[in-house]
Amino acid sequence: MSDNDNTTPAVLLDQHRGMASQKATEARRHRSEVEADQASLRDSRAELEKFLFAAPATNWTEAAKKALYLLRLFAETTDARDPRIKQLIEDAAADLNGLCGKSAAPEA
Repeated sequence: MSDNDNTTPAVLLDQHRGMASQKATEARRHRSEVEADQASLRDSRAELEKFLFAAPATNWTEAAKKALYLLRLFAETTDARDPRIKQLIEDAAADLNGLCGKSAAPEA
């Protein structure tokens, strides 16, 4: 017969470790969570890109949404840290957002 009757409370190992060991364990757990989140974001981005670039835009709104997506990707790069480039990205994004908000395509 087993000595484990499941009525004895579980031992929390973290309480028996030193502070440095507890912090290292917590850091590993946090890193694991972050890596899982990043993997999920990569999967979501790949799915979005597959949808966005499956076919050419059929109107100005679709074209503007694709351009906004590309601007956001560029905004995450180190090249986009320049204040002038940041301002240009913000201005272009505002213009494209305005275009997306219109129901009719602009006349040429």
